[in-house]
Amino acid sequence: MQKGSEHGKATRIIHNRRHKDSFGSPYSPIYNTTTYRFPDTAALQEVIAGRAPGNLYTRWGSNPSIQELEQGLASLEEAEDALAFASGMAAISAALFAHGRNGIVCVGDLYGGTQELLTKHFEPLGIPVTFLLKHDPQQLAHALNKPGMLVYCESPANPTLSILDIRELAQQAHAKGALLAVDNTFASPVNQRPLNLGADLSLHSASKFLGGHSDITAGAVMASAEQIKPIAQWRKNLGQILAPETAALLSRSLRTLPLRVKQHNENALAVARAMEGHPAIKRVLYPGLPDFPGHNLAKQQMDGFGGVLTIEIKGDREQAVKVADNLQVFLLATSLGGVESLVSQPCATSHHGISQEERERRGITDGMLRLSVGLEDAEDLVADLQQALGKL
Repeated sequence: MQKGSEHGKATRIIHNRRHKDSFGSPYSPIYNTTTYRFPDTAALQEVIAGRAPGNLYTRWGSNPSIQELEQGLASLEEAEDALAFASGMAAISAALFAHGRNGIVCVGDLYGGTQELLTKHFEPLGIPVTFLLKHDPQQLAHALNKPGMLVYCESPANPTLSILDIRELAQQAHAKGALLAVDNTFASPVNQRPLNLGADLSLHSASKFLGGHSDITAGAVMASAEQIKPIAQWRKNLGQILAPETAALLSRSLRTLPLRVKQHNENALAVARAMEGHPAIKRVLYPGLPDFPGHNLAKQQMDGFGGVLTIEIKGDREQAVKVADNLQVFLLATSLGGVESLVSQPCATSHHGISQEERERRGITDGMLRLSVGLEDAEDLVADLQQALGKL
């Protein structure tokens, strides 16, 4: 791990080397194996006990392809350690089980799947969960009523793109003996590194920007070695490891991440600016717009504003559906962060499992369309939105 390295993000990830290939390949080959042989029992026991280096069993994360990926993930967030998972929800669930059993306080908007996990599974297991609609220091202090709790948030959040002050949240959590976990999926490590702002855990759905091509499902957690250790136990025992083939694909994708995110940022800002003031649009939610409520804070803690924005159509759910159905360049699909642009209606996809009352309480309206802005020509994306809006 290259914490404190003088090299930049792109250089670090391209020259990530954990395994030295004996045949001279610049990158580690795929170790498509589940187990490893030993010359004798004594050698096996040395590896199991941690007294000697070596691999034992891929389900435990003991695989060169996976380990090289994790070294690259840690480097991106300037973390001591990282774990790769079979999905973003696998990463979230393992981290919450490892560090949230004394109670979890969620701040701001969350992905619908995370809310469903907390309300339908964690609360019935007796794990206290508190949801705060926004960052209120007094409410947060009151909710953190015992040591060892976990504060969990997204910034930017799904789908409102709301921005939270990560540094301030970390200070308040630590003052109460709690940890702070930040879902950094929407920003990516190129635009934001929560650990440098004081957070203890940074989580990703690696299916999104980290993967970048809509062809792998994976997740990641970056943190200190101390915080990673209990999460690794949950991953091992829940069987949440990703396949070596997926790890190799994700490692390959990471090498182009800085270039891809730079273009995502530029395209999304161009689309957001073009949609401002459109007569059919009620509001545009994007941290890069000067009138966005969290714009100044985003400028302070982010290096770029990301590739996702949300537009709210004037009218009802059917009006938003009509726009989505008439788009030709934007593909009607869930997920985000790929090279292709996608459109989805949060009330029908990412937040479908949340009651309409709860969505309205959080300002997630039926007229919202979330746009994952890809790497196409920005002019084509703007023209596509304009023609679809023109059919209302």
